[in-house]
Amino acid sequence: MPSSKNTKRRAVVAICIQELTEDGSSMDLGSITGDDLRIIHQAFITDTIRHAFALPDVDIRLYYIDEPERRRLVNIVSDYLKSKLKTAFGRRFSSHPMERERWGIRIEKVFQDCFKQGYRTVLLLGSRTPTMTSDMMRRALRMLEESDAVFGPTPEGRYYVIGMSGAYHINLSDFDWKSASIYSEVAQAFTRNGLSWSELEIWYPVESLEELELMARDINQFRFEGDEETAHETEIALGRIIAKLEK
Repeated sequence: MPSSKNTKRRAVVAICIQELTEDGSSMDLGSITGDDLRIIHQAFITDTIRHAFALPDVDIRLYYIDEPERRRLVNIVSDYLKSKLKTAFGRRFSSHPMERERWGIRIEKVFQDCFKQGYRTVLLLGSRTPTMTSDMMRRALRMLEESDAVFGPTPEGRYYVIGMSGAYHINLSDFDWKSASIYSEVAQAFTRNGLSWSELEIWYPVESLEELELMARDINQFRFEGDEETAHETEIALGRIIAKLEK
């Protein structure tokens, strides 16, 4: 089992699997539907976990709604990564079922659970950011050494990552996650409570056909720069889906 209260690893990357439609957001990738959409989402999750494993001093915890389809997805991802990462996987990774509740409650429970386990720094991601690199995660964790929180904004004024250090500072379930101004609302709550926060660069979740095309361009750029690892599983899955759609 991954270490917790007695751990030398004080940080955790917590990934919360999103549904196709969550509070205020949805995953609509045009002609990629049904099983193909499930496969690409599975690849997003696999890559996000792989990127987190590139950070040697963090644990990785995967949270998911405890329903048959989600359990099946988690088992597929876990078995695949176990075969690739060998013993490191069992030492640093764990999966955690949750009840089906609205997004704000679920991510609140993720933070509460991680801090209860003894982690001092918690970086929480959703499951739609396969091009968030290991370096971006590393920068976020460094920011949390100096700040109470770190936020990663999207172009639409939402979040692709939220981190907290020291304790769970703000009740995220109190906010309306369908709000178009959710980013500023949460950030202002931290400021009102005298808490410090840092901001990562603007980035994007892959939730639309336009963002899928942006992701494909970014993957091409990674490969041009000699990075063969970032979004590797997503690239393979997308290539197979495109080949099938073109037949």
